[in-house]
Amino acid sequence: MNLNMSSAESLVAQIQGLSGNITDLNQLRIYLKQSEDLLHTESARIAPLLSELDPAMHSLGYLYILEACTSAPISKEQANELVLSIARFICVCAAEQIRLAPEKFISVCKRFKDQVMLLEDPMRGVAPLLTALRKLQTSIEQLTALHPDFLLLCLLSKCYKTGLSILEDDIFEVDQPRDLFLYCYYGGMICIGQKQFRKALELLHNVVTAPMPIISAIAVEAYKKYILVSLIHLGQFSTSFPKYTSSAAQRNLKNFSQPYLELVTSYSTGKVSELESCVQTNKDKFESDNNLGLVKQVVSSMYKRNIQRLTQTYLTLSLQDIANTVQLNSPKEAEMHVLQMIQEGEIFATINQKDGMVRFLEDPEQYKTCEMIEHIDSSIQRIMMLSKKLTSMNETMSYDPSYLGKVGRERQRFDFDDFDTVPSKFNI
Repeated sequence: MNLNMSSAESLVAQIQGLSGNITDLNQLRIYLKQSEDLLHTESARIAPLLSELDPAMHSLGYLYILEACTSAPISKEQANELVLSIARFICVCAAEQIRLAPEKFISVCKRFKDQVMLLEDPMRGVAPLLTALRKLQTSIEQLTALHPDFLLLCLLSKCYKTGLSILEDDIFEVDQPRDLFLYCYYGGMICIGQKQFRKALELLHNVVTAPMPIISAIAVEAYKKYILVSLIHLGQFSTSFPKYTSSAAQRNLKNFSQPYLELVTSYSTGKVSELESCVQTNKDKFESDNNLGLVKQVVSSMYKRNIQRLTQTYLTLSLQDIANTVQLNSPKEAEMHVLQMIQEGEIFATINQKDGMVRFLEDPEQYKTCEMIEHIDSSIQRIMMLSKKLTSMNETMSYDPSYLGKVGRERQRFDFDDFDTVPSKFNI
């Protein structure tokens, strides 16, 4: 069957006539779904129909035609025009209409992402994809298939602050596990780029400990970065996995990360020379993993850890003594490290420029200012909200047939010591 002039006019008329209310839109969706094969077959001839439709008023019909038109391979010369067309549609389309065909909208947006990467201009895709995922979301708690693509573009274009805007959302609804893995992995990398190591640890931890039947490349790469960020932010790393980590992760992750675990061992000695020797030995591996920059931050963090240890022992110390103790090259270098740590709130100290003495101080925070009280109150409110949400999710899961069936099949995997003991039978 071919799309002749009369059937093309009929298609446009149907789209224009059935875009007014939800009842008509559901009818239009059925009609468009039935015409899907025809639209793809005639994709080269239906592009002019887009000019007869208003993307804001006829978003559902426009989406179906646009998806069909972009399904064919696109040359680099055509990519620029395609990027502009999709970006305009994303900007003006009606959210309630595109949510009736989410798979079509996701497909178009993913092609859009591919084209901006083909053009080597990922920044062009950042704002449109942020708009797209917000329109696709039915609630702020939902993780869409567009979240990972958006974060990837933010990474490639170094728009880290824009990426952080969605990482502040609490996610409770996930459709595809792979989306969660990539969201947390890319999100962790963005937080590393912004030196928000605490948030990065949280996201990478989610990847490493998430349920997985087999080990994935994403989990392996996340584990390597998790080790490095733990050393930078905490000054230590535990090789033991939490109890809820999948058996696949517990069995395999360490095998793929031996150079990183060697780095942990060297770091725990507190000796910079030993750490630098380990880095030099495994430099090629760190470089091929694109982690050499993070590894250098690990080395730098050891100087900070050693300086922090001095604050627990001494009240005053000369810059020369600090340099000698933590193995820095000069008092000037020690001064730079101390100043940076004071600025970042990692230590509290003053430096006397005349005699080169450093005086270590107590934390001046008294935890009674208005700002601190507001911060504590905000944290309490957030914890209460999360507690209510978890209680609700637990109740919902407790009577979910799929979950109950899975638990019934896998009873032997549970450690019954974790539960209250009950009598198996009663004596009357």
